[in-house]
Amino acid sequence: MTDTGGAGVRAAIGEMGRILGPHADADWTVLAGTLEWSCWTTAAHVAHDLLAYAGQLAGRPADGYLPFDLRVSPTATPAQVLTVVVACGGLLATAVDAADPGVRAWHFGPCDPAGFAAMGVAETLLHTHDITRGLRVDWQPPAAPAAAVLTRLFPDAPPGPPAEVLLWMTGRAEFDGRPRRTSWTWQAALT
Repeated sequence: MTDTGGAGVRAAIGEMGRILGPHADADWTVLAGTLEWSCWTTAAHVAHDLLAYAGQLAGRPADGYLPFDLRVSPTATPAQVLTVVVACGGLLATAVDAADPGVRAWHFGPCDPAGFAAMGVAETLLHTHDITRGLRVDWQPPAAPAAAVLTRLFPDAPPGPPAEVLLWMTGRAEFDGRPRRTSWTWQAALT
C-alpha cells in the first residue's frame, strides 16, 4: 500500500487482521502498549473512528462531528471486534472511493477524502502497534503506508525509516536520540 485512498484503508485493516487475528484467543483485557485502554477497547476505538470518518465524509458537515456513535457490544469477542473493524474500515474505504476529491468535511477544519483515508490508515496501524505491544507480538507498521501517512498528516516529520518516524511522531517511541514525545497532533485539515 502506497496511497491513503480506499485501497490504503483496506490494506491497513487487512494488515490489522493478519497480525491480530491469530491472537484473538489471547487476553485482550491487558493494556494496549502505553495506552490506558485494554487491547479490546483499543480495537473497538479503531472501529469507532473508522465509522466516524466514513460518516463525516458521507454527511459532509462543515463545522463539527455528526451526532452518532458506535457501540460495540461489551460481550463481543476479540475476533468479533476485529470483524467490526473490517466492516467500519470497509465503509470508510467505500466513502473515500465514492467521494469526489474536491469534497470537504469537518475534522478540525475542512478535510478532503485523502485526509480521512490517511487518518483511517494511521488509526489502524498505530493502534495495531499498541495492541501488539499489549499482546507481546513483535510488529511494526509497514514502511509504505507509514510513509504515506507521514506525507499527508505530518508534513514536519524528520527524515528516517517511516515506521520509526511515525511511532515517534505519535508519542510511541524514541527516535534517533530524540525522547518520546508527550504531546502531538496531526494535520488532516487542509489549510
